[in-house]
Amino acid sequence: MNKLLSSFTLVIIFLIASGCNPDNKQKTPKDEKTTSNTTQNITNPDSVYSIIMVGDMMLGTNYPSAASLPPNDGADILSEAKEFLEIADVTIGNLEGTLLNSGGTPKVCANPDNCVAFRMPEHYAGYIKDAGFDMMNLANNHSGDMGDIGRTSTQNTLKTYGIKYAGHISAPTAIFIKDGIKFGLTGFAPNNGTLSINDHKKAAKIVSELKKECDIVIVAFHGGAEGSGATHVNRRREFYLGEDRGNCYEFAHEMIDAGADIVFGQGPHVPRGAELYKGKFIAYSLGNFCTYGKFGLSGNLGLAPVLKLYITKSGDFSHGRIFPFKQIKRGFPVFDESYQAVELMRRMTQNDFPETNIDISPDGKISIR
Repeated sequence: MNKLLSSFTLVIIFLIASGCNPDNKQKTPKDEKTTSNTTQNITNPDSVYSIIMVGDMMLGTNYPSAASLPPNDGADILSEAKEFLEIADVTIGNLEGTLLNSGGTPKVCANPDNCVAFRMPEHYAGYIKDAGFDMMNLANNHSGDMGDIGRTSTQNTLKTYGIKYAGHISAPTAIFIKDGIKFGLTGFAPNNGTLSINDHKKAAKIVSELKKECDIVIVAFHGGAEGSGATHVNRRREFYLGEDRGNCYEFAHEMIDAGADIVFGQGPHVPRGAELYKGKFIAYSLGNFCTYGKFGLSGNLGLAPVLKLYITKSGDFSHGRIFPFKQIKRGFPVFDESYQAVELMRRMTQNDFPETNIDISPDGKISIR
């Protein structure tokens, strides 16, 4: 009897130590460092590449004052997400704003009540690099917040810290090389100084030319309506405050037709659904990832999914994972034990793309049906 009780006690201790829980949801990213424990049975881990993508990033602004900079000078703003961001061949974000210590020409808005400009201290690029980011999309409505001076400073600063960038007219594409594999990035938006999301013919040509140089091509876009109610992809042209934000559905499909292997979006400030098109993965919005101080973060506006995809050498989707983060304390991304970002992306995928052949499990695993 004592031996039986001792054995039972050991089992209980083992389960507790293993982090066993009823729904098998795990915070640790350790099972994503190899493909052996993911959603597909991959016999050769070298047969797939891993890409991590997140949404909008604005780590704090010193314009018009330093009141909107995070505590500790922002040094630990990405600390909880770091272990998740590092576990991929390439990690990509959307830099929403400029990197400039002072000066610049703040943008002038038609409606001052809806006008904000972001100017991050240049050394914040070091935090981005240290967190694991390799590439940044610059095509969005805040990349020109400080005029040409801001654009130039942003590019020069990212270059100094070894981060590739794309999406400006002056820097349309970028290539990141990992273990001999060339990952190409380009980005599009409806804003001045960026590659246009509404000129599909020109965009397709850029993607097609980039594909000739790269093994894998990733297209980022800033498009679609904004706000907590903008979670659906309506397959029509979308507008926000009178601005033509493009037809995201049509654009994404045409970019894949032109040679893109992955398309991911930002702009709505909320997560949207995902689909497969011709075997390629499209994530229509990854929402706000790290947007400190100046962004509304209540409800679904504060959800910050970290999307990790595994794709084959031919660029086709193999499997993936959504890590559910949310923003707290005015803009610190932390792991969300309630998995709200997963639930929202899962529901929007089912609602908006019932024909797609991917499944998203409650714990964020993405698989092909």
